[in-house]
Amino acid sequence: MARSLVLARRELRAYFDSPIAYIFLVVFLALSSYFFFFQIQGFFLVGQATMRIYFEILPYLLLFVVPALTMRLWAEERRAGTEELLLTFPVRPFEIVAGKFLAAFALVALTLLLSLPLAFQVAALGPLDWGPVVGGLLGGALLGASYLAFGMFVSSLTRNQIVAFILTLVGLLFFVSVGSTPVLARAPAGLAPFLEALDLETHFKAIARGVLDLRDLFFYLTFIGFFLYLNAAALAWRRWR
Repeated sequence: MARSLVLARRELRAYFDSPIAYIFLVVFLALSSYFFFFQIQGFFLVGQATMRIYFEILPYLLLFVVPALTMRLWAEERRAGTEELLLTFPVRPFEIVAGKFLAAFALVALTLLLSLPLAFQVAALGPLDWGPVVGGLLGGALLGASYLAFGMFVSSLTRNQIVAFILTLVGLLFFVSVGSTPVLARAPAGLAPFLEALDLETHFKAIARGVLDLRDLFFYLTFIGFFLYLNAAALAWRRWR
């Protein structure tokens, strides 16, 4: 784990030594603020001191910005030929994957924390229930981590960043819509509970209500661990082939 933390610090420093982190932060915060305040059913039109609108759009904002972050994590390493050098280090593949994941997750978590001023602005205008706010941020962190794990795995399969972005976006669209009402209405009755349990947004909404169910937490941790394992397995295969 210590080696993973060393790699994570190196990756995180690389984010802030380049425009990547700043662009990620500015784009996400600008879009989230705009849609929160000025969309068709935005905060000013609702007329209530609530962050509900923000957490309704959060899964979809992360859906577009996280693939832009993960598309380069392995695809760029493979294209530039630095992956081979990285795999020669005396570090296990999973430690490398964990290091990259922790760095990217730190950036996503920082972005979510920087959205807290929105909550304080809302609280200044009326009584705000902080339970759903804390639940929404926790759910957003788990959702963002799930997007990262899936996107990293996809990025490890290709040298092309654009391909990695598109495949990640399509895959995540599946995971956030597989439990939606239109899909469940057309699915076989016996398959519907499985599809609903697989839906990332369904579990997010449950946590964002301010109620932490261990089943939702277990699902996210399993989802993240599964795709990080696949990522490490792909690296191990390339190391020994």
